[in-house]
Amino acid sequence: MEYNDEYLPRLIDKRIDEYLTVFGALSVEGPKWCGKTWTSRNHAKSAVYLDNPETKSQALLDIELIINEEQPELIDEWNLVPEIWDKIRRKCDENTKKGKYLLTCSTKLDDEKNKKIFHSGAGRIGKIKMYPMSLYESGNSTGEASIMDMFKGTQKNSPVTIPSLENIASLIIRGGWPSNINIDLNKIDILPKSYIESILDKDMNDNKKRDKNKMRMLLRSLARNESTIVSNNTLIKDIEETENEKDLIESRITITDYLDVLDRLHIIENQEAYSENYRSPERIGKSPKRHFTDPSLACASLNLTTEKLLKDLNTFGFMFESLVERDLRIYIEYLGGHLYHFRDNISGLEIDSIIELPGGDYAAIEIKLGFNRIEEAKKDLLKFYESMQEKPKFMCIITANYNAIVKDPETGIYIIPITALKP
Repeated sequence: MEYNDEYLPRLIDKRIDEYLTVFGALSVEGPKWCGKTWTSRNHAKSAVYLDNPETKSQALLDIELIINEEQPELIDEWNLVPEIWDKIRRKCDENTKKGKYLLTCSTKLDDEKNKKIFHSGAGRIGKIKMYPMSLYESGNSTGEASIMDMFKGTQKNSPVTIPSLENIASLIIRGGWPSNINIDLNKIDILPKSYIESILDKDMNDNKKRDKNKMRMLLRSLARNESTIVSNNTLIKDIEETENEKDLIESRITITDYLDVLDRLHIIENQEAYSENYRSPERIGKSPKRHFTDPSLACASLNLTTEKLLKDLNTFGFMFESLVERDLRIYIEYLGGHLYHFRDNISGLEIDSIIELPGGDYAAIEIKLGFNRIEEAKKDLLKFYESMQEKPKFMCIITANYNAIVKDPETGIYIIPITALKP
């Protein structure tokens, strides 16, 4: 396909093209500002925007008034008029033509709006999740190290340019927001902070009023626990004063509701636990690891800057892990697979990331900010290898400041900088 001259191609473009040959319509979902509209517009021949009051009024009067444009037709923020979903599903049933509509939305429907939809759209409307830009998409990774090449065992050793820790910190603060890619370094924290304020001022109040201060405290608690397995009870302690069982029950209800809001806004991502082929399944942790959909939002919630990260290497390490796992999620989903984490509750052994291809082949990945922790990561990966009945296809350590892509001759473990990685 041909792109607008200003458009930065995304990995998801290929999947959109594929899905448009399979389904009558395609729903592209994900956080606001991640590029859904811009990307979908580049696959469409016409577009209507439901956040335009006049267009929305027309749709509420008669949906037919907005869906007779040239196809593929983009209907942006369709969730503002939920009845559009069933209308598009029926349009898909009128004939066998594929790729007639593209639907985008930044918010999953709440229970009240879901009542207005009577069919899942299965078989007619495909769904794709979109994320902020990876470093490879934004031009901050050279792509000299390929996940698929490592799966195939064909990845070659090569020297690479070492990024500075200051550069890595800036990439974390900036995030993967397309409109923030070329902003001056002294302004890169403005957009993520604005995103958080938008959540607090408007987005969190959909069908009911919520406490702005409690939501801010929850965001800060999630940010302090970024890239960790943190329980709801820990979050409650951070934002509530519970003196008795009744207060605790009410707090649990509140936390569940507020987390549901953040999930519907695509602000948080759960990295599920991996347990396949482990010799002692009863020891395996089942809890997900919590992430913001982009590390810049965690930093914005804590008012972190590039300078603050450089002065606090512990926090820097967790945010670097978040950056890497954001990219791993984008890359492995592009390849049709899934991202997991691993924890043995008895021994305490943890592996930061497990990436699994559709056929079941998987790889184990440790993430270390500094080169000084490479040996520790090797030991953990080797322990994991010995514990698995079916061995990983490859093991890898992703770091920030290594000067080469190397396959360790003794262990066979790859060592690569995040700024060299691609699918």
